[in-house]
Amino acid sequence: MKYVVYLSGEIHSDWREQIISGCEQKGLDIQFTSAVTNHDASDAAGDCLGEESTSFWRDHKSSKVNAIRIQTAIKNCDLAVIRFGEKYKQWNAAFDAGYCAALGKPYITLHDESLIHALKEVDGSAQSWATTPSQIVEILTYLVAK
Repeated sequence: MKYVVYLSGEIHSDWREQIISGCEQKGLDIQFTSAVTNHDASDAAGDCLGEESTSFWRDHKSSKVNAIRIQTAIKNCDLAVIRFGEKYKQWNAAFDAGYCAALGKPYITLHDESLIHALKEVDGSAQSWATTPSQIVEILTYLVAK
């Protein structure tokens, strides 16, 4: 079975690459999608619509342009993996989890134990909680098994 997996969340580590390479090494039939992970490019997504005098309106326009990609990818995925890192608060990842829950789209959270309390509602709607990218690879291996 082929899966489309949306990778959401923290962009300051290589967790996406670990999952993708782990799945490639196992020969899994998985297509991965994601938001734009280049922070500067994401922040500038709406700049083509004209210069703004305040950062609020620049962020507002860019978030709407980014939402086109993100909402489409979530709607078209079979499963989402949503990563919460320890250094930054990923409000966008929490929003993606809520969007998945509202659509009835299964998702797995990926975070360490220090965030259990903060993410209790997000984890409560998740189909699973993992602490390492290798655990995600193992889950995906099981899901695509023949």
